[in-house]
Amino acid sequence: MELRQLEYFMVICEELHFSRAAEKIMVSQPNLSQQIKLLESELGVPLFNRIGKRITITEAGNLLYEQSKHIFSHLKQAQESISELKQIKGGSLTIGILPGDADLMFNSLLLDFHSTYPNVSLSLVETMKVAEQVIEGMIDIGVTTSPNPDERIVQIPLFYEEFSLAVAKEAPLVKKRAIQLNDLQEMKTVMFPPDHQCRKLIELYCQELGFRMKPKIETTTLSSLITMVEKGIGVTVLPRLLLENLHNKNIQTIRITNPTPGQDICLIYRTDKYLGFAARTFIQAVREYIQTAKKNALTS
Repeated sequence: MELRQLEYFMVICEELHFSRAAEKIMVSQPNLSQQIKLLESELGVPLFNRIGKRITITEAGNLLYEQSKHIFSHLKQAQESISELKQIKGGSLTIGILPGDADLMFNSLLLDFHSTYPNVSLSLVETMKVAEQVIEGMIDIGVTTSPNPDERIVQIPLFYEEFSLAVAKEAPLVKKRAIQLNDLQEMKTVMFPPDHQCRKLIELYCQELGFRMKPKIETTTLSSLITMVEKGIGVTVLPRLLLENLHNKNIQTIRITNPTPGQDICLIYRTDKYLGFAARTFIQAVREYIQTAKKNALTS
């Protein structure tokens, strides 16, 4: 069994079409078909069901496809570790975060990290499917709400994130030190859309009290939410740590009680993931940055 054959096999699994697969990897279709026949002959089982021009993957084919993904993942990790031997304090890293979280930590953190480690290439991806993309190998490290236990991923707790109310500095509400979550029913709110993680969490808490939020305006961006709060269009609910680290003089943060919405935030990566210099250093940088942000929030 050769790596080239496995590469050909994986492309066919993804395309489910011999001609398209041949075009994608720039080989002739007869050559591609011959390599797959040799692979099937060596394994003693068919890898594809051939029905005219259509093909499907057999049970044996599915097993080989899953194992092949692991093989190429390990090869990539080996290449990364060897690359580190050739370039000191280098490497590349793809980081997955929930939409909006860049405003909490990553904008500033990435600048500091790049300044300290200019040879590390970073790619930041906002996605609602952080855990899934870590498991699939699409991203190296994820920062997200704690997913369900899964033996395929390692979880490193970062902090417990409480949510607070954000109101305009001139609003009558600023005189209050705290509100009850139930009070949101009577307030004009501006919020993220229903599919946003922050909105989902708040809705869950509200439903437990027997009501649903009815925002006057919904927007996908944090900047527009903050602008609408500043102008008194409505109030919003966001992570307290985020609000306090924005240092926005036009917005007042008010505690929410009975209950206080919150969630655990953690850093995740695949259990079988090789943590090279870039990954190890970034994980440490995230943990130190969070601790500093929490201290600043307490002293502000």
